[in-house]
Amino acid sequence: MADVVVYEKRTCTTCRKLAQLLEERGIDFDRVEYHVEPLSRDELRALVAKTGARPRDLVRAREPGAQDLPLDDDEAVLEAFAQRPALLQRPIVERGERAVLARPVERALDVLG
Repeated sequence: MADVVVYEKRTCTTCRKLAQLLEERGIDFDRVEYHVEPLSRDELRALVAKTGARPRDLVRAREPGAQDLPLDDDEAVLEAFAQRPALLQRPIVERGERAVLARPVERALDVLG
C-alpha cells in the first residue's frame, strides 16, 4: 500500500488532473473512490482532523442540500458526509498524519514535500 492516499471521484476533472500531476512526478498513490464505498463517520472525522479544518470547510457548497446543513454542528456535517458522500469536497490527499484538500491540485504538494 502506498503512503499517499487520494480520496476522489474518478469522473471529477480536478481528481483526474491530480492523478496526472502525481503520476508525472512518479508519486505512487492509492485511490479511494468514496462515492462508491462511502467512509464511516469515524473515518471522515479522522480524515477531516488531518486537514486541520472543520467539516464545514470541506462541504461542496453547490451540492444540492448543502445549504440546509447545520454548518456549526461538526457531527451533523460528518453524518451528512457519511450519508451523502457527494457533499464532501474532493480530491483530498492524505499522507501519514496530514491531509489537504487539493484544490487547486498543486496544494497536494503541501503534504508530499
